[in-house]
Amino acid sequence: MTSMPDAALATDRRWLVFRIAGQAYAAPLSRVSEVIRDSDVTPVPGAASDLLGIRHLRGQIVPVMDGARRLGLTPAAIDLEHVRIVVLAEGGHRIGLRVDAVGELLQSDGEIAPPPPGRGGRDSDPVDGVLPLNGGFVALLDVRRLCRLPQDDLAA
Repeated sequence: MTSMPDAALATDRRWLVFRIAGQAYAAPLSRVSEVIRDSDVTPVPGAASDLLGIRHLRGQIVPVMDGARRLGLTPAAIDLEHVRIVVLAEGGHRIGLRVDAVGELLQSDGEIAPPPPGRGGRDSDPVDGVLPLNGGFVALLDVRRLCRLPQDDLAA
């Protein structure tokens, strides 16, 4: 059974598109705090395999996740000059997501389709819908699920 995209997702109209492992993904622009150049992160012993480490960013400690690992993708060959960290903000939390390259801003017309079959039923899957893009599609990410934040933690 295919679920429709989250109601909050449908209200977002502008998206930042980026590439991870050769595939197009997007996060709601309202959740993008900033985009920064990739730089050294401090590893965290015993952390999840998709957590690259932490980074000090203007007085705050920001965890940085590997986008490909988090999404279960095989990393593709990348041009290190284009690698960026997209800093996402959700419910008082900030987290960096390392992406292969940042693309364009996408304006949706409210035609968000449900995620591909088999994806929408998993609560931990951050893909919440898809939008057409240049003859293909872009997978829309739910930042709360991407960052593994519990629903009740968003009031913080």
